[in-house]
Amino acid sequence: MTAVFFHPEADAEVVAAAAYYEGQQEDLGKRFLSSVGDGLARIRINPRLCPLIDDDVRRCLTRTFPFGILFRDRGGRIEIIAVMHLRRTPGYWKERV
Repeated sequence: MTAVFFHPEADAEVVAAAAYYEGQQEDLGKRFLSSVGDGLARIRINPRLCPLIDDDVRRCLTRTFPFGILFRDRGGRIEIIAVMHLRRTPGYWKERV
């Protein structure tokens, strides 16, 4: 199975978003984490199905939540660069590449 590695800031984004959603409604944070997990599963199965958005960076949209998982496919290794809210500062993650 393809290994997935999170940039430390991407990991923090997931935790912060899940905490925010959980604070809004019970179990909503868990549903967010499940949505991210589903996206990661799709990435592992076939990362090239996700469109390129910048040089070698691809984006997988989560279902239900307005988030994108930005990643690089390193041939057997997936690097998660950001888990970004789609309606916020779009290019903030570029310094991580």
